[in-house]
Amino acid sequence: MTARSLLLTLNAGSSSVKFGVYAATDPLPLLASGQIEGLLSEHASFSVTSTADGASGYRFHPDMGPIGHAEAVQAILRWLQRAHVGTSVKAVSHRVVHGGIHHVMPASIDDALVTDLERLVPLAPLHQPHNLAGIRAARAAFPGVPQIACFDTSFHRNHPFVADTFALPRSYYDEGIRRYGFHGLSYEFMARRLRAYDPVLAHGRVIVAHLGNGASMCAMRDGRSVASTMGFTALDGLPMGTRCGQLDPGVVLYLMAEKGMDAAAITELLYQHAGLKGMSGLSHDVRELQGSDSPAARDALAYFADRGRREIGGLAASLGGLDALVLTGGIGENAASVRAAMLTDMDWMGLQIDPEANQRNATVISLPSSRVTVLVFRTDEERMLAEHAAELVDLRSRAA
Repeated sequence: MTARSLLLTLNAGSSSVKFGVYAATDPLPLLASGQIEGLLSEHASFSVTSTADGASGYRFHPDMGPIGHAEAVQAILRWLQRAHVGTSVKAVSHRVVHGGIHHVMPASIDDALVTDLERLVPLAPLHQPHNLAGIRAARAAFPGVPQIACFDTSFHRNHPFVADTFALPRSYYDEGIRRYGFHGLSYEFMARRLRAYDPVLAHGRVIVAHLGNGASMCAMRDGRSVASTMGFTALDGLPMGTRCGQLDPGVVLYLMAEKGMDAAAITELLYQHAGLKGMSGLSHDVRELQGSDSPAARDALAYFADRGRREIGGLAASLGGLDALVLTGGIGENAASVRAAMLTDMDWMGLQIDPEANQRNATVISLPSSRVTVLVFRTDEERMLAEHAAELVDLRSRAA
């Protein structure tokens, strides 16, 4: 393979590390994407799809013991050295879920930034520790290579006060207890994707629904976020695979006072055992729930769709109307029956679904008569990571 400069993206989660490899030349062509799954278990696996060599993969030998983030990044480095002989990684771009109040743009990573991001772990306990583990592993594996942090909260940082605050004393808001919103990299990609698809529509009133194991919605005007269903943490808003979504805070008080649950037990319940998994008693996976004849599975899917309808209505009110709805994420892109349950009989707001187009996962799933255009787009958070890194360190103009 011809020698070239590379840009590596890392999205480190609790049980996997996803990565993308891009050539550091315009327009950042994707060379490979892959992931290491089953972290911290003895059944970890490596898979990658390369534009040059196709798909390949392997399982880590059980004698290696549990594979952590450091071992995962080392495995990516070994693959890069074999598949891209003579090339060099010029930057590594990381997804970081929480940037807090102050981090509103992608940033170069140094020790001070890592320390600052560690303080935000309580606000994103499912994600932030693993994002940081990936950062530490990559800094060790690629010494001297620029490392870039891209924050999921950044896209929402210009909300009006009423969309950011809670009805608490103002001092809490001032110290950072406010609505942050998440999935920002996905929403930023969708804003750019829509602008390329239909510039006029992109300037209008748009709701993007990122529906996956993590789920949220974002109201946009002129491509900018003005409101989000997620709040202080990634628990708020829509129900998710294992997270509860919107919850009366009185329930938490009751669990503490009457059930004797402490913060750790409540955290585990709301993050790990609620949502579709908790309601169905079966699984967090929509595909498995759709294939089940369990009444609890049907109820869980019905609740998910109903909450989605309510959030669409609320976000449309914050926009003063709606011109387009864009669905993305694993559920939004693929689950036609969930989309139908969420969006059927919404003629009252000018939204009419074409059942046939919806069933075949068409790009446009609204009827020609629908005042609201409904689109299905594939999201690409890794592309946003690559673009931000290239812009920040000016890779494309220096590419070998």
